[in-house]
Amino acid sequence: MEATIVGLAERIATEAHAGQYRRDGSTPYIEHPRAVASRVGSDPNAQVVAWLHDVLEDSDLTADHLLENGIPRHCADAVELLTKSEDTDYETYLERVAQSPLATKVKIADMISNLADSPSTKQLKKYAEGLMRLTREL
Repeated sequence: MEATIVGLAERIATEAHAGQYRRDGSTPYIEHPRAVASRVGSDPNAQVVAWLHDVLEDSDLTADHLLENGIPRHCADAVELLTKSEDTDYETYLERVAQSPLATKVKIADMISNLADSPSTKQLKKYAEGLMRLTREL
């Protein structure tokens, strides 16, 4: 069952990010969720959320779509927490993410993945601040 749900999340993410590329314009975007999933360990819930962490922000998919396709509610809820809206400032976003250990685990892996992907000076500062915030209570 656990491998099946992770595979489902991977398939949904792959379809949602089809035709999207990373900053370099040549790396398929799906490589980012793959990298994040590789950084969360063997926890299948974290792997599911890692695969899906950007789909609501970067596609037309909704949390309802995830639920209707078999993603467990607690995973869809974490994906929603990880979805930053344009009207939310970064600090408020991080405070919201920090309320969920599952979302926090995935966001930390996301930031580490982004730091490994030639970040700008501005991004370095942003991720450093984010990591400091999210690891405060660990």
